[in-house]
Amino acid sequence: MQKIERILILRFRRVGDAVLSSTLCSSLRRTFPNAEIDYVLNTGIAPLFYQHPDIDRILSFSEEEMDNFLIYLRKVYKIMRQNRYDIIVDTRSTLKTLWFSLFSLGTPYRLGKKKWYNFIHNYRSDTKLDDDVVGCTLNLLSPLERKFKLVYDRNFAIYFTKKEKEIFRKRMQTAGIRFSKPVIVCAVATRLSYKMWSKERMAELLLRLLHRFDVQLVFNYAGEEEEAIAEEIRREMKNHPAVFTNIKAHDLRELSAMLSNSNFFFGNEGGSRHISQALNIPSFAIFPPKISKKTWLPNACDRYQGIEPGEISEKANDETLSYTEKFELITVDEVWKRLRPMLNKYLLGK
Repeated sequence: MQKIERILILRFRRVGDAVLSSTLCSSLRRTFPNAEIDYVLNTGIAPLFYQHPDIDRILSFSEEEMDNFLIYLRKVYKIMRQNRYDIIVDTRSTLKTLWFSLFSLGTPYRLGKKKWYNFIHNYRSDTKLDDDVVGCTLNLLSPLERKFKLVYDRNFAIYFTKKEKEIFRKRMQTAGIRFSKPVIVCAVATRLSYKMWSKERMAELLLRLLHRFDVQLVFNYAGEEEEAIAEEIRREMKNHPAVFTNIKAHDLRELSAMLSNSNFFFGNEGGSRHISQALNIPSFAIFPPKISKKTWLPNACDRYQGIEPGEISEKANDETLSYTEKFELITVDEVWKRLRPMLNKYLLGK
């Protein structure tokens, strides 16, 4: 049997995708414990995976390198010429990522997705979303089953130091958080505005939550636009003293530290929700139309839950309804009906 010594995994773009795709690193670590595993990421996402035990080296690409094709190509060529990989796993299999394998045609296992233009990978898998995104991603490894006994690991996790957690905890205390009360991190805004639940409904739901539970809400956001939305919702809530918009996570490491100092995550589905699950924080997410809970909530259980329009009404499948009309099927009462039992369990132990 061929010895596997070096593995390259490609996962550019979004935070949530990178978190969920880290199951590839863990599965390949379990299967080939002595192999060196490199993970290719965007520079802004890379720090999230520092100290991950299943990743030996992170290779990151800046925005400048991604935007300038010649600079990008030179860097890819240099990486592939300096390293001899036995396995390449290309999670995206785009015309841009195929260059990694094109510069390493001697790699015996070049794994990617079935696409009409993909003739570079010698093992191509169908990753249609009839399973959740973790299952579809891990299916890229299925060709290896012909020669190796694969050990699949569906769990994904984020690792950081105790010191990082303590530093951010002190920042939260300085901002007014009292850890004698539970803390809920709330993703009230989204990077793409159409994926965001109604600001008015979010404010109403959170006021109901504060009326029922003695907790503190930390609004998580990224960038000026999301910050403006967070402040608007806070004003809609009459500047409730238990709502904090003054605790900012300036990068993904700080966001992980913030979440690790919380008791619960609530809000719009997205990368921060995936990070909270990777940290084993109980969570409840609101999924917009066309973002399937079955697909994007892997390993769903009592601890990790969410709501989507389709589970409320069959109207969600009515093509005559607009996107907004479908999103509005998610009412405050429907969210509260599902969220309250979780809060009782994970905040009050009932």
